[in-house]
Amino acid sequence: MNDKPRLSFWQIWNMSFGFLGIQFGWGLQMANMSAIYSFLGAKEEELSLLWIAAPLTGLIVQPIVGYMSDRTWTRLGRRRPYFLVGAILASIALVLMPHSSVLWMAVGLLWVLDASINITMEPFRAFVADKLPADQRAKGFSVQSLFIGLGAVVASAMPWMLTNWFGVESGASGGGSIPTAVVISFHTGAVALFIAVVYTIVTTPEYPPEDMEAFRKMKASSRGVGGFLVELVEGLGSMPKTMRQLAVVQFFTWIALFCMWIYWSPAIGRQVFGGDPADEEAWKLVMEKAGAWTGICFATYNLVCFIFSFVLLALSRTVSPRMIHLTCLLIGAAGLLSARVIDNQQALLGSMAAVGIAWASILSMPYAILSSALPPAKMGFYMGVFNFFLVIPQVLVSLVMGKLVGTIFGGDSMMAIMVGGVCLIIAALAMLRVDHEGEAAAPVAGGGH
Repeated sequence: MNDKPRLSFWQIWNMSFGFLGIQFGWGLQMANMSAIYSFLGAKEEELSLLWIAAPLTGLIVQPIVGYMSDRTWTRLGRRRPYFLVGAILASIALVLMPHSSVLWMAVGLLWVLDASINITMEPFRAFVADKLPADQRAKGFSVQSLFIGLGAVVASAMPWMLTNWFGVESGASGGGSIPTAVVISFHTGAVALFIAVVYTIVTTPEYPPEDMEAFRKMKASSRGVGGFLVELVEGLGSMPKTMRQLAVVQFFTWIALFCMWIYWSPAIGRQVFGGDPADEEAWKLVMEKAGAWTGICFATYNLVCFIFSFVLLALSRTVSPRMIHLTCLLIGAAGLLSARVIDNQQALLGSMAAVGIAWASILSMPYAILSSALPPAKMGFYMGVFNFFLVIPQVLVSLVMGKLVGTIFGGDSMMAIMVGGVCLIIAALAMLRVDHEGEAAAPVAGGGH
């Protein structure tokens, strides 16, 4: 549909509202999984491998869902069937996760949760391009980014707020291993995710393919899994030059982010809260405090992301997205590296504010630079392929970082955070090699993670 009708603000609000729920799921996962694993007896050097479900499910699920949704048309539409299926499965996983009684149960539920959120989230990235004319995509992506920030702030901070504002007792109840505040947070997140996604499904219809006959021919020639694999190989080989250049930036950026998500809780548990993993019972008490404060730290960087997204929208009108992203990555690197010398939990929020500036740019600028290079008919597929350069570095961290922490770094998780800071500097320098082409016409985009 070349001349898509312009949508009102509230129509754009409705189509983006589902991201509020999606980010509830992501926020709870990112802020709490390392602490949950620790409550269930995991060692620091085991954490990265236990997190491998997150990148692997993204690596497998996102390109497949993108490929399939490009070829789907039902009474519910093209993208919305995937929203619904993913939301149901993710909500169930969120309900069950805090009731994990043993480590392997939590690990298995993380696989289900992450795969389900990916099923819901990936088509949302193509949804904006499907629905909006080119001159409204900046607004569409910015509203989506606002919901990303808002959902992540509330979800990340919820366990701490329940304990400190609403008087939920610390510690586990009913003979479980996981604190009551975390249990309530995950249950709340399940409801929020489902309601938000269903709201978007109900309020936002989809347009049928422009040329239904051409769509049917494309669908008939897909050849199932074999067709997907052929297109995947061809797609990787024919990536636009700008996409290949951004792949390097994304690779080092997401090494940094994954190091932070996995190791922030144990790192501040040692350095700021004075914990010693050798004392197992005392370490669980420390990790409850560190896990709750990790939620506040992650809420802080997401809140800064939420606020700074308005600044980015203004800056993008006059400043090159390439230079915006380079600068923001360097600010984020400074935030991570500063954590090495901080021993006060309040001061950590300053480090997280710097990370929040980088996070706002990570969610927008790479997509802004890339957007004009992708063919509309394969928007979902290429967004899935681009996700490879987010998840492959996370797989690498999962496989390698635990061994580094346990041997070379002598069990000091803070050194993984330092690796992340250095990787953000490398990603910033890699931006110097990204072409300027298409920057002026590119919208400010919003992404997931």
